[in-house]
This record gives sequence, C-alpha cells and structure tokens, in this order.
Amino acid sequence: MNGPALPGAAFARRAAEGLAERRLERALAGAPVPRHVGLVMDGNRRWARLAGSLDPRVGHRAGAEHLSVVLGWCARAGIDRASVYVLSAANIAKRGPDEVAHLMTLLETTIARQRRDDAEWSLAVAGSLDLLPDRTAHALKEAIDATAGRPRSLTLAIGYDPHEEIAAAVRAHLADAADDAGRPGATLTDLARAFDADDLDARIPGGSDIDLVIRTSGERRLSGFFPWRSAGAELVFCDVYWPGFRRLDFLRALRTYAQRVGTR
Repeated sequence: MNGPALPGAAFARRAAEGLAERRLERALAGAPVPRHVGLVMDGNRRWARLAGSLDPRVGHRAGAEHLSVVLGWCARAGIDRASVYVLSAANIAKRGPDEVAHLMTLLETTIARQRRDDAEWSLAVAGSLDLLPDRTAHALKEAIDATAGRPRSLTLAIGYDPHEEIAAAVRAHLADAADDAGRPGATLTDLARAFDADDLDARIPGGSDIDLVIRTSGERRLSGFFPWRSAGAELVFCDVYWPGFRRLDFLRALRTYAQRVGTR
C-alpha cells in the first residue's frame, strides 16, 4: 500500500493518476454527490512503517496534515458536511502517554489550521472533552466559537464513545420530557409516550445523517463510527493508508456512491 517509488516511476505514476482523475471528474459531472461524508482516517502508523520509520509520530503527523488536503477535495466536490474519526475514548485509554501527548499537539495544530480566516469549515466536536488535556479542550472550545457560521461543517470525533453518545442523547431527552410532563411524578409511561426519534436525532452530533463513509487501510468495519448518523450510509473501504489516500481514491469513492444511489 502506497510503497516507495523511483523518481521516474513516481512521475509516470502521477501523470497517469492525473489523467484518471480528469476522466473521473468528467464522468461525475451531474452525478449525485453526498451531502455529508464520514472519514475514518486509519493506517497512519502502518504508513510510517512502510515508509521506513518505526516512530508512529511520523505517521500521525502526515495523517493530520493530510486531513486539510482531503477537506479541500470535499469542498471542491460540493460536499458541505464532514465527520472525521480522530480519536476514540478507547484509543486514548490504550495508547501510551507520550503518543497521546503527541496526538494532542497535532490536534491543536489542526485546530489552529482550521481557525484561519481563509478556512471555510465550522468546527464541532462529538465526544468527551473531559478526556482531553485542559489546553486541548480549551483550544477546541475557542475554535468552535471562532468558526461558527462558516458555510461548511466539520465534526471531529475526539474522546468518542458510540455507546455513550446515544446514552447521553437518551438521558437528555428523558430529562427534558420529564420537565415537559409538568410534574415531578411523571411516570415511565408518560416519558415513553413523549419519546420521539426525531427529538433524539436532534441531540446526536453531526447535524444530519451521513451519506457516505470512507475508511482507509483496508479494514472492513466501522469501529463504532457514528452508529446513529451512519445507519443508512454507503460504505467504501479503501486499501490505502490514510496519509497515502489520493484524490483518485476519493473520486473513485464518489463514483461508487453515485453508482449505488443511482440504482435505488
């Protein structure tokens, strides 16, 4: 996957990819485009090993930088929403403290990049900021406020637990339903009658259902990626590691999406 190439071979490969990209762009003209794309950025450490480095930080850095590139592709394709799996709560717990600290530094750099005046994505977070260092959590909160109102929406899943996401939405919904019942002694039956999936949906991060999920690295699973939002999504699994995910791969994923929704 994304192995090294000689300079001449790399040039020829890039020229061939450019030609394939242009053909795909023409083929996709007028085709259905997902409004909301989910990105599972998998394979950073394996990409680094393939590139000859045993330091996982090399892969994480390349992966963080590549996110901005892919978001540019999304904007160019007319995609207005993206949800990105950055770091699950389980991953924070199982990774070593040095690696987590490096990931937090990269996250802060990514946040700063998205806060720039020329960036077009508003930021939101799905997950628990309590699992993050105070500095990182503060940077995220400031970025959310600073980017509000921008034309495109980016949700970052950080400290994310899919079970807790749904449980928290249910708890909040039931608490509001109890208040709406107008009496402290509202029964479970009263609350059940007030239970509405649309109300619950409004409490789930992401803003709208995901139309297309792209996962890199060749893994064929979602790993708990926004189960509520991605319930009806088309799934595309790419056999490349995230830092080596090319625009050609992205366009092929859009083609797969267009072909599938065109047969519904």
